[in-house]
Amino acid sequence: MALESRIMEELKVAMKAKDEAALRTLRAIKAAIIIEKTAEGASGEISEATELKMLQKLAKQRRDSLDIFVKQNREDLASKEREELAIIEKFLPAQMSQEELHAELKAIIAQVGATSAADMGKVMGVASKQLAGKTDGKAISEAVKQLLA
Repeated sequence: MALESRIMEELKVAMKAKDEAALRTLRAIKAAIIIEKTAEGASGEISEATELKMLQKLAKQRRDSLDIFVKQNREDLASKEREELAIIEKFLPAQMSQEELHAELKAIIAQVGATSAADMGKVMGVASKQLAGKTDGKAISEAVKQLLA
């Protein structure tokens, strides 16, 4: 619930400042929270883990759109995505650096006893749970491939 109250406070500040990018992004986050809270089987409350997954999903959508707009030379749309991504990332925990990711993955590989690319599934299962919110799943996958190759 802490995320929802933080979003509401930020929304008030953005309204007073007439910050269109922040308003647009914060309203999207608020809408996603409401959707999660009212989803079938939800109890009207969402856990911190669900909040984190939701924010990661929103950030991933912005990154994917940004990539597409950059490839199509649509700087006007790409700049909007960059603005929104920066605001969403304020609510996400700090992301791991490449070096930190490799160090964590080496420990996980040793823990599960993986020796080849055939063991990637075992490593990914553990890594996805341990590193949730700290880095992107795609980055984990690429790093595991490098380390097991």
